[in-house]
Amino acid sequence: MKKRLLPLLTIVGLVTLLTGCMQIDQPITSDSEGFWNSYFVYPLSWLITTIAEWTGDNYGLGIVFVTLIIRFALLPLMIKQTKNTKKMQEIQPEMLKLREKYSSKDAQTQQKLQQETMAMFQKNGVNPLAGCFPLLIQMPILIAFYHAIVRTTEIANHNFLWFDLGERDPFFILPIVAGITTYLQQKIMMAGNPAGLNPQMQIMLYLMPVMIVVFAITFPSALSLYWVVGNVFMIVQTLLINGTGSKKVDQSVQQ
Repeated sequence: MKKRLLPLLTIVGLVTLLTGCMQIDQPITSDSEGFWNSYFVYPLSWLITTIAEWTGDNYGLGIVFVTLIIRFALLPLMIKQTKNTKKMQEIQPEMLKLREKYSSKDAQTQQKLQQETMAMFQKNGVNPLAGCFPLLIQMPILIAFYHAIVRTTEIANHNFLWFDLGERDPFFILPIVAGITTYLQQKIMMAGNPAGLNPQMQIMLYLMPVMIVVFAITFPSALSLYWVVGNVFMIVQTLLINGTGSKKVDQSVQQ
């Protein structure tokens, strides 16, 4: 039960961090003090503002371009994570054989299972913790970008397409698109991954889009725009990186 609640608690914790901490209600300026403001939030706010000025005070385009810049900067990490995930998928049949071989629950057998599992990881160049590193690196950047959007006062005074960046989407188009793209992103990332069959992952597949829609309805449209652009980038990125490799792995696992 605790394992099932862990993803939910993690999401709640991140949302709490995003919405309630680190001076979220204070505008960001060049005079803002503190390491977080000076080296994370303000540089992103400045970049959005600068690009907006280059495009004729179009802060919507500023958010779009900065979102793409961040995603491209994180791309090498995501490629490395994807390659590690593919290797994990490839050795799944061997791991299943090991678990069947050491199916006994006694401590000595389980210790032997752990030893042979780690030896298999080393042999195949797999790091089971590698998937955590990109997340640890990108989370401060993404949280800082969220702060830059919310705390840059100029953004709230401009519109983009059919919506005001500082207000909620009056037609709820962006929240719906954000939810749909979140679902598609997770679905594509799970494709060919045995972990995608995990009940907890299946719960998150449907829960996350719902949460994103709720937040997108509540928060300014500028944040919804950021979510949509980021999701579309991740969908294209995953399709390009994975190609047809995930299908081949999935077929080998099923056999």
